[in-house]
Amino acid sequence: MNERPFLPWLPFYTLLQKEVRRFLRVASQTVMTPIITASLYLFVFGATLGDRISVLPGFNYAQFVIPGLILMGVINNAFSNTASSLFMSRYLGSIVDLLVTPVTPSQFIFAYTLAAMIRGLLVGLVTWLISLFFAPLPWVHPLAAVAMATLASFLFAQFGLIAAMYASNFDSLSMYTNFILLPLIYLGGVFYPISILPPFWAGLSHLNPLFYLIDGFRHAVLGVGDIPFLLAFAVSALMALGLFGWAAFLIGRGYRLRG
Repeated sequence: MNERPFLPWLPFYTLLQKEVRRFLRVASQTVMTPIITASLYLFVFGATLGDRISVLPGFNYAQFVIPGLILMGVINNAFSNTASSLFMSRYLGSIVDLLVTPVTPSQFIFAYTLAAMIRGLLVGLVTWLISLFFAPLPWVHPLAAVAMATLASFLFAQFGLIAAMYASNFDSLSMYTNFILLPLIYLGGVFYPISILPPFWAGLSHLNPLFYLIDGFRHAVLGVGDIPFLLAFAVSALMALGLFGWAAFLIGRGYRLRG
């Protein structure tokens, strides 16, 4: 009798467990591959350029670039988890089995989201641990850094859900990664500070939503950034709220989930 209050959430826990087990079952692809990629970046920018150049006073290049690489891993993997999982369920038709279960739209979206956040933050954590071999980070505001990384994983979990529902085939799904996500990441200040750009390009970079996530996370870690942390966090939170509302609206309507 004591378990009855938790029964309505049983579908949520079951779906969350399924999603976590799904990416852990192929951890060599979903976790190890992005970690190896991040390690190569760290070797190139840490071992070869780390102490030779500096783009931020008081920090070497490795210290500057590591926060961006950590957040890049969080973003890419949170997006990939929801996008690939939901799209494959649609593509294979197994989404129909899920829709006839007593899973509510809120349970549906939060189960997919939380699993994606776990994967993204796990990759980010391991990337940081590997970065310790190349350069130490001061972690000036650790709680703010965790909050920004969590917000980034949540935001791109929603984006992954939206992409999976709009994609009609594998090519259109990969378009979101190759022509939207990666350009925004690379032009968002992962490898250079926006402040060193000419005024026109610096102003244009402020239209890049990834700039606020990356700069906010770097600001929390290093204590310096191109914009105030609260501004970066507020803009990122508004974007996350907007994408969550969009994803919830589509899932609530069953948009392209029933064939």
